[in-house]
Amino acid sequence: MAGNPRNGRPYRRLVATMKATGHPCWICGHNIPANVDGRTHPLAFTLDHLVPLSRGGDLLDPANARSAHRRCNSSRGNRTAPRVQQRASRRW
Repeated sequence: MAGNPRNGRPYRRLVATMKATGHPCWICGHNIPANVDGRTHPLAFTLDHLVPLSRGGDLLDPANARSAHRRCNSSRGNRTAPRVQQRASRRW
């Protein structure tokens, strides 16, 4: 049994490379703070995939990898495009 590929060295290397670039979250456009707990903080860095893995995206393809906040990545789910924020109506 090969184990989880997300625990493998190639995946960890891709995550480290993407994190080192310092790119903002590709979903919301805000900077990703470097000094927060990556396992629990909603603004922590996560590696998101442009084409979700559940839809055939490649786990280790750098062209499919994007920097994202944990919260943004989770809210996007497995959609192929970021969720568009709806403007609230001022007329009630």
